[in-house]
Amino acid sequence: MKFLDEAKIYLKAGDGGPGCVSFRREKYVEFGGPDGGDGGKGGNVFFEAVNNLNTLIDFRYKQHFKAESGKNGAGKNRTGHNGKDTVIRVPVGTVVLSEDKKQIYKDFKKKEVFLILEGGSGGKGNHKFKSSTNQAPRHFQKGIKGKEIWVWLRLKLIADIGFVGVPNAGKSTLLSILSNAKPKIADYPFTTVKPQLGVLRFNSGDLVLADLPGLLKGASEGTGLGLKFLAHIERCKAIVHLCDLSEESDLKFIENYKMIRKEIFDYDKKVSEKEEIIVLSKSDLVTEKVIQKRISLLKKLTHSKIKYISSHKNIGLENLKNDLQSFFK
Repeated sequence: MKFLDEAKIYLKAGDGGPGCVSFRREKYVEFGGPDGGDGGKGGNVFFEAVNNLNTLIDFRYKQHFKAESGKNGAGKNRTGHNGKDTVIRVPVGTVVLSEDKKQIYKDFKKKEVFLILEGGSGGKGNHKFKSSTNQAPRHFQKGIKGKEIWVWLRLKLIADIGFVGVPNAGKSTLLSILSNAKPKIADYPFTTVKPQLGVLRFNSGDLVLADLPGLLKGASEGTGLGLKFLAHIERCKAIVHLCDLSEESDLKFIENYKMIRKEIFDYDKKVSEKEEIIVLSKSDLVTEKVIQKRISLLKKLTHSKIKYISSHKNIGLENLKNDLQSFFK
């Protein structure tokens, strides 16, 4: 799937229409006077979160959104038409941030509509300025300008299963084998810089899998792709934590596991409580003795289910699919 998880867009609310200067001059009408109508209100800008979108890719091709301005007032006290609203559809899971990314305007956790900018008010026509001392006013108000802002849209991925692990742990390879996805695969870290989605098909239904960029120490504080990466885990039902068996020492192998668990916990305790399946990858590169030793070390740290696989040798993949299928319940 083509996936875009962040986009910057420009928003402009509609300007209020100007009021009108007009006087009633009808033959045989006894009482004349000012009858300039008010300007129409500018259109609002809304965000609508919907369930049938799962990427921000549309915002790569369109970045400017403007609501219609209100129309001018007219004679006979006629008010100008209000400007049409602009509604921007985004996936559920989108966060709307200020241009500096320090303020959150809205975090869409469900299907709903949010008013981000209100259109400007229409200006008053000259009939509003009539008084006992000024019975033929010739001034009017211009409409109030609509506000304009730049915002960032950030999508928290909605997937059933999220693949996590240190860079080059084998996440992309596993995704390509389990699903129809074709992620970039190479023998160097950070091959994946944006989340990749794939669908694992069963008779009982489909599971959406997400290969998320590799995680570094300090990710919960923004290091590397950290905060963007961690945000995607929030909406996954479960985590598949890939641990690279080809790591030379037992100590480094365990440190990698503990580091990722700590970063997830520091980001959000609730996210760290999601169900986890530990998958020991690249089992074809080590001996059975090494595999069993590292399983024993992990069991001292966690009660999570532990599996070992080799994507290249097709070891353990059917058993892993059976475990993933349990998330349909």
